[in-house]
Amino acid sequence: MLDIKFIRENLEVCKQAAINKNREVDWAGLLASDDKRRELIGKVEAIRAKRNKAQKATTEEDRQAGRALKQEMKALEQELRTVEEDFNTLMLTVPNVPDKSVPVGKDSTGNVEIKKWGKLPKFDFPAKDHIDLAKTLDLIDFERGAKISGPRGYFLKNEAAQMEFAVLFYTFQKLIKKGYTPLIAPSLVNEFTLFGNGEFPWGRGTNVYELKNDERFLSGTAEVPVTSYYANEVLKEEELPKKFVAFSPCFRREAGSYGKDTKGVYRVHQFSKIEQVIISTNDMNNSFTLHEELLANAEEILQDLVLPYRVLLMCTGDMGEPQVKKYDIETWMPGRNEYGETMSNSVMGDFQARRLKIRYKKKDGQVLFCHTLNNTAVASPRILVAILENYQQADGSIRVPKALQPYLGRELIAR
Repeated sequence: MLDIKFIRENLEVCKQAAINKNREVDWAGLLASDDKRRELIGKVEAIRAKRNKAQKATTEEDRQAGRALKQEMKALEQELRTVEEDFNTLMLTVPNVPDKSVPVGKDSTGNVEIKKWGKLPKFDFPAKDHIDLAKTLDLIDFERGAKISGPRGYFLKNEAAQMEFAVLFYTFQKLIKKGYTPLIAPSLVNEFTLFGNGEFPWGRGTNVYELKNDERFLSGTAEVPVTSYYANEVLKEEELPKKFVAFSPCFRREAGSYGKDTKGVYRVHQFSKIEQVIISTNDMNNSFTLHEELLANAEEILQDLVLPYRVLLMCTGDMGEPQVKKYDIETWMPGRNEYGETMSNSVMGDFQARRLKIRYKKKDGQVLFCHTLNNTAVASPRILVAILENYQQADGSIRVPKALQPYLGRELIAR
């Protein structure tokens, strides 16, 4: 959420940001609602001052006037609550303002490649995709997964099941050694967390599973519960930044996805993820430094696995509503004959912290909203797509990445 004062002072900037992020905002309604809200707050405060004065009255006439003021204030407060509800609803539709370094673009075609790492594999045999490899080596059961769970359901089997644990635990341990606090985060969350991280109102009904009988939701990323960890709290400046590495099962409806993305385990409804989350001070230069740190961590993981990848600077139309700046890392997937997204890295400024009321107190007593950042360290089974396809051999076997061999106890997957 943006500050209404910032919106008023930078209205054209905010309007252009919404256009660039392909979002419609009722600007006239928002400003009118804020005007009415301010007007009612002024009236309530004026009547409250009169009431305080009337409470000292000694005559019956003055006491009657005090009771009348009480009724008038009660009516105004009710009207104010209604107006503030409308105002807050409209405020939640305003996206964040991208940094000036972010390219303007309508969709993924506007993203800018900023670096590449690794050599693309060259096979002297007909390369298979992960679906064929998994079926041949009995690593993933798609048919029984669909029977049990529906479309895009799956069972990881044998070394694939081991490999998921291996890559998740390897990443978890790596980030713990870098000073990140380990968490296993809940996947079942309350509604405020999804408004807080910016998933709602935009993603409601399209990407999030809702458990209506319980009035709760299944989270699509540990970013949601972990960013909300300090909701409605005031931290100390010297405690920041808070750095977390969190594991959670994740659930996404993926409404609207189609084509090759839905084949195999590239885009599924349930997956496991290690997420990096940072809560820091209200200093954008520092936040950009931390943003690069998160990117470096994710790159290091792919380099450890020796998987070729590229880094994209996301354009305005493909970066999401809460983001100030966002990188995606795409890893080479031979079965697709292209790079596929494996990591996403975002800096939000104080957008999420305002919604969640996460603040910190400076040494001089000033209280400010925190900045938040997040990054996918690794997500499975999508990372398995890249591993299986890049490490396939001519005889149909698959080499195990050296970094994961201690966890699987083998160098080769073969039948």
